[in-house]
Amino acid sequence: MQQVANHHVSKKARFQYLTDREGFLGSVFLLPAVLYILLLVAVPFFLAIAFSLSDVTVGDTSIDFVGLENFSRILRTPQFRRALLNTFLFTLAAQLIVIVLANILALIFYEDFPGKWIARMLIIMPWATPISLGTIGWLWIFDSKFSPIDWVLQQLGLLGPDTLLGPGKHLNYLGREPLAMAAVILIHVWRMLPLATVILLAGLASIDKDLIDQAQVDGAKFWRIHREIRLPLLFPIISIALLFGLIFTFSDMVVVFLLTRGGPVYYTQVLPVWAWFKGIDGGSLGEGAAIALFLFPLLLVVAVLILRAARRSEVT
Repeated sequence: MQQVANHHVSKKARFQYLTDREGFLGSVFLLPAVLYILLLVAVPFFLAIAFSLSDVTVGDTSIDFVGLENFSRILRTPQFRRALLNTFLFTLAAQLIVIVLANILALIFYEDFPGKWIARMLIIMPWATPISLGTIGWLWIFDSKFSPIDWVLQQLGLLGPDTLLGPGKHLNYLGREPLAMAAVILIHVWRMLPLATVILLAGLASIDKDLIDQAQVDGAKFWRIHREIRLPLLFPIISIALLFGLIFTFSDMVVVFLLTRGGPVYYTQVLPVWAWFKGIDGGSLGEGAAIALFLFPLLLVVAVLILRAARRSEVT
């Protein structure tokens, strides 16, 4: 009996010793996250690489190695080149507008004013709204016949016969290339602006107020304080907001898929949607995987450069 008791005490002591070790507990707590990443990210990623280097299709799922033939084929198609250009255009234009507007909104919400909590709630709603529902709402706003924007323009005398915007009663936003591209950029801005504003607002709150007060005592005005104190201190935060926005916008397919499906023709096509059309709708899984993976090396380099720049500015 004494030996059995000693054995139980020894097992309990070993268990307590393991649970007291930070390294062991850290590994246990990280294990679910690691398994999640491996199963839902790593496995599909390596499977996509295998597909992109093979001639696999929906009708023939055997993976036969073809090298870089899929990448060579997609590079020769005008639809892919236009989708690549649009992906860069939509992402860079949207993020430039988002960063500028987020700085303005963060400065506004940092100050106290009546109804501040209501304004904060309204600005965060686009981010809290499912993007599919939000895009469907915008699809109604840009409707070719029942657009409320057209009605407002007609009431203002800007749309109709002998008016500034033309004789027609409808602008047909999603059927004209410039307006369709502007609509896609607008929805990306509407979606990403709340997240960037919240991130920059948190950065503003972390700035030592003594620095601002000292600058004001020395006679510095708003713009000089913002340019020489706030912006340098906010640069690492802005970099993170920019990185999130770039990744979300580059990889997004919901907005274009629901709003224009790449039209008119393929003038608003982006890589994620084109990968869907080629790989799923068209059945060419190899080409679809090649299109989906095309931007991965570029995004990886951009992410590393942004994080390094943010880290360097934070240290200095």
